[in-house]
Amino acid sequence: VIDTDLADVVAVCDLDRHRRAECTRMIQAAVAGRNRKAEPISEYGDFRELLERKDIDAVVISTPDHWHAELAISAILAGKDVYLQKPMTMTHEEGVLLRGVVGRSGRVFQLGSQQRSTAQFRRACELVRSGRVGKLTRVEIGLPTDPTAPDNPPMPVPANLDYERWLGPTPEAYYTEQRVHPQADYSRPGWLRNEAHCLGMITGWGAHHYDIAHWGMDTELTGPTRIEGHAEFPTNKIWNVHGAYHVELDYARGTRLVVDNQFPNGIRFIGDEGWIFVSRGEQVTSSDPTGPKTTLRPLDASDPRLLLGENLPVSLPVSRDHHLNFLECVRSRATPMSPAPIAHRSNTACIVSWIAMKLARPLAWNPQAERFDNDPEANAMLSRPERAPYGAVRLMARVSAGA
Repeated sequence: VIDTDLADVVAVCDLDRHRRAECTRMIQAAVAGRNRKAEPISEYGDFRELLERKDIDAVVISTPDHWHAELAISAILAGKDVYLQKPMTMTHEEGVLLRGVVGRSGRVFQLGSQQRSTAQFRRACELVRSGRVGKLTRVEIGLPTDPTAPDNPPMPVPANLDYERWLGPTPEAYYTEQRVHPQADYSRPGWLRNEAHCLGMITGWGAHHYDIAHWGMDTELTGPTRIEGHAEFPTNKIWNVHGAYHVELDYARGTRLVVDNQFPNGIRFIGDEGWIFVSRGEQVTSSDPTGPKTTLRPLDASDPRLLLGENLPVSLPVSRDHHLNFLECVRSRATPMSPAPIAHRSNTACIVSWIAMKLARPLAWNPQAERFDNDPEANAMLSRPERAPYGAVRLMARVSAGA
């Protein structure tokens, strides 16, 4: 956003006063470095005040997962275009609501599935959909796992953090830095490892890789029909997201998607004539957990010749940069690379995988009805209670009632 003349950053909002002040300084320094006129930047602790501004056309939402749905829906209802970091929502129910609001609004929505705007991922999907591996029978996704640790005791809430609002729709829980984010730096935050705020790597990295798997499988607007999985879940109450896991998802076209922490981080498309592997590399940032070591290149194949050639039968949309694609679509009103219907389906595959890991038994999923077949226990896990007065479901109920 800063590195383009398509937009100006005019406001920041964060529940941590120190972080929003630092964000303002970072934006001002970046703009000055590009010799651009710096627009005044307003700081907010309440997102509703920011959304009231008529001079703001679009927002970028980069919060813990449990706030994604309410913030995105609120922004859409306020007439803003939205770039939302992945995963799309915490629950399937929230995803259905957000997809519907976007569809009715005409606003531009882009999910932060930036691998769609990276050349090797597009190339891999074009090759697979063009038949380079023959009949696609199996897709493997490798995702790392987050470590657990004993629960830290309660701590005083920092004066700069609105912790009550930070909890939002999640249950009340005592404050400890282990649960939220570091106060001293930007190292890996604890909320990524707590199931009240994130389902773990199955949605954290999974949102990226399932999205590319669906792109390559040409199943972007549908989903699996059968899921089975298992996982290790810690008994700790704070860092309690899944550990080692294995999930298998069957799709109607006969392709099986297998997700396992022992696979190298990335996506391998396997057909009856070879395989193609694609990834960003072993570790993207210094705070990311690492998976098994691999000698595979970011774009690799069972035979290097599978990667050669131009003028493929299938050509997919090209984006140079994911944020830039969003801003271009804000101007043109075109559909961006990761719109809500596609983002919701990838997120759903992640969520039903998590449900299968929790229940550790086979599940039958109807991708048209978006429900499990004859399974009240599994269907109950597609939503979760919301703590008043927060939550996307509660918000939409107020909208429906005209409040």
